[in-house]
Amino acid sequence: MRQAVDYLPRRAADLIEEALADTRVVIINGARQTGKSTLAEHCLVNRVDAVKCYLDDPRTRSAAAADPVAFLDAPGTMLIDEVQRVPELWLAIKNTVDRDPRPGRFLLTGSARLLGLSELPDSLPGRSETIELFPLSQGEINNSPDDFVDAAFTEGSRLRTERAELRRKDYISLAARGGYPEAISRHSPRRRAQFFKSYLDDIMSRDVHQVADIRRSSDMRRLIATLAAQSGGLLNYRRVSSDLGVPVTTVREYIGLLEVIYLIRLIPAWSSNATSRAIATPKLIVNDSGIAAHLLTGVTTHTTIGSLIETFVLSELARQLTWSQTMARLYHYRDRDGREVDAILEDNAGRIVAIEVKAAETVRTDDFRTLRILQDRLGDRFRAGFVLYCGDQQLPFGEGLSCLPISALWKGAATA
Repeated sequence: MRQAVDYLPRRAADLIEEALADTRVVIINGARQTGKSTLAEHCLVNRVDAVKCYLDDPRTRSAAAADPVAFLDAPGTMLIDEVQRVPELWLAIKNTVDRDPRPGRFLLTGSARLLGLSELPDSLPGRSETIELFPLSQGEINNSPDDFVDAAFTEGSRLRTERAELRRKDYISLAARGGYPEAISRHSPRRRAQFFKSYLDDIMSRDVHQVADIRRSSDMRRLIATLAAQSGGLLNYRRVSSDLGVPVTTVREYIGLLEVIYLIRLIPAWSSNATSRAIATPKLIVNDSGIAAHLLTGVTTHTTIGSLIETFVLSELARQLTWSQTMARLYHYRDRDGREVDAILEDNAGRIVAIEVKAAETVRTDDFRTLRILQDRLGDRFRAGFVLYCGDQQLPFGEGLSCLPISALWKGAATA
């Protein structure tokens, strides 16, 4: 059995255990090195009849490919790690759970969005649940609540948070560290940089080629660096194409691949009938701010720092949305007049929490200008508007509007 070193409890663990109780196939999906295998093992500790199979072992992989049906014959829950390595297993799993529909039959892990792999012949509608695992959140690292999304919708403008000890330099440091467990364990910036370099080399040589035939890897590497410089900004395919001298069709294809392997995320534009001047261009972020910071090493400007802090905040929000009780989605907003809001959270009832991100230690009234416009247009749908900034205290800026320290994302509500 593989041993977990310095295991940090993951929010996803509860989601996985709940899913195993009523779903036949549970898939843990996410980027390489996020701790999927460790988490899967942790979730099976109390299942005495569990069987664990690791497809990075050539012998295990050969056995699975040679006779998938016999390979899947197990008395209890079967963990198959890196299941995408043997596509032949997919139909066999489907056949097995159709014949025996007991919940918790299979716990699968994969390093790319499984249904995005061309080799997989079929999906498992009604039979499976996918739980995405991202790099560690700040709350998981620090054992703090990580409940901003739920608090924002539950409390709205009544949300209160404690005074922060962190300042701008601290947030920059946290963003540069990122959330990969291995990066966090390396306390020297030089050693952390070596991890990021090796990580990027690894996904280029393995993950990218796993999902597509990339003939010019140099173009992909240049694209990754270009996207890191634009993280937190609107994605303009034609501009990227022009900057790199690569056809726009190739840029679109490559960006799609980088989404599949969890290196980047496209945040869709938000619009409403009440804000008909909204534009539809997505915003792009690197999924881990540590990767973004590594790719921007040596390029330290006001703009890049602002981009890094925004990437950090949006990544934390995206992580929380995978486990929050509130069913909400993450968008951004920009209209044709150039007014924008960095993050729009919309729940299933259509309620809105709007968030601006500032890489400064002070906030001005003008920083709330677009939040006020949305508040006026949306009326009762507008739950609250926040400016998350690098300062230390919460301050009111009118009914339903306030600034909060960025640490409010993971520190939880202030005690009465």
